Amino acid sequence: MTPALIALLVVALFVIIVLAKSVTIVPQAQAKVIERLGRYSRTLSPGLSVLVPFVDRVRATIDLREQVISFPPQPVITSDNLQVGIDTVVYFQVTDPRLAVYGIANYITGMEQLTTTTLRNVVGGLNLEGALTGRDGINSQLREVLDGTTGPWGLRVARVEIKAIDPPPSIRDSMEKQMRADRDKRAIILTAEGARQSAITTAEGQKAAAILSAEGKKQAAILEAEAERQSRILRAEGERAALFLQAQGQAKSIETVFQAIHDGKPDQGLLAYQYLQTLPKIAQGDANKMWIVPSEFSKALEGLANLGGAAESKSWLDVEPSTNGGTRPVDGIDTSDWFESQLPRAADQPEAKIELSSIMDADAPPAIPHMPPTPSLEQAKDDARSDGVAPPAQP
Repeated sequence: MTPALIALLVVALFVIIVLAKSVTIVPQAQAKVIERLGRYSRTLSPGLSVLVPFVDRVRATIDLREQVISFPPQPVITSDNLQVGIDTVVYFQVTDPRLAVYGIANYITGMEQLTTTTLRNVVGGLNLEGALTGRDGINSQLREVLDGTTGPWGLRVARVEIKAIDPPPSIRDSMEKQMRADRDKRAIILTAEGARQSAITTAEGQKAAAILSAEGKKQAAILEAEAERQSRILRAEGERAALFLQAQGQAKSIETVFQAIHDGKPDQGLLAYQYLQTLPKIAQGDANKMWIVPSEFSKALEGLANLGGAAESKSWLDVEPSTNGGTRPVDGIDTSDWFESQLPRAADQPEAKIELSSIMDADAPPAIPHMPPTPSLEQAKDDARSDGVAPPAQP
């Protein structure tokens, strides 16, 4: 190989190296920090850029997209002296590549340490329960502190999230027992409330049943009382009619017997004979130890003597029957209206016309009207006299 050819190859290689050093391509969502002779020159945006060979160089390539960094759990002590492990996640974005390169040596490490110290300051003022329930407040405070501190670094913190808070195992056991006790308490309360509602419902049902039963018994008692009242009215009316008919029958019987005796014209002897027949009945009975002959026995014997042919005396009943305008008819006794009652029917009585609906609508049982008394014997006699018949005899 000739020296000229070797020199040509060296020159060509140098030109290629110079061209490679002179042209750079920046991808989308990235930026390159350019230094010229060790001093910051400019920041290249995405696209094709030309550099001065051996003078300009790329110091760093920065990703401009939003980045997510998850830090390992950090031990933090709460205000009640309990150590918990908190795992955080930070969302940030580089807004100024020059500051991100020259403002801090390593912004990832700086953000991690800043997050840890800020988290300890924030959580150190809270107890365990506040730390567990106040995640939103902790996230807001962390973001506010980190965003204000990382501004000179060319960073923007979008948000900070607490991924996990791990209390000690003993605290977890205590929390589980507390939660279990709370659940048991709520279960007992719910069971007691259910039993209370059940007891109230049962009591209301029993109350309604008792009221309905009492109303039923009330209506039944009213109906029974009304039925008993109607029955007593009808029985009293029947007894009244029976007594009246009995009195009329006794009156008619006495009148008939009297008329028969009058028509038969009995004399003293017949009466004495009947008297002697009645005397043995007086002596009957187990309690009778002694029998005294009455003083009328001699007069009865005189009557018997007259039957044997003694002087005939005129009978005190020997009265000629009336043939015109008398109180009794000549041809016999008229008995066509003996058993016709002058009383109204039981259905026509005012007591029997009371409707049951008027009783059911009233709150209290209706007052029973005054029941007419059963006619006595004296009243029956007065009624018989007003009807033109003979009064009944004493029983």
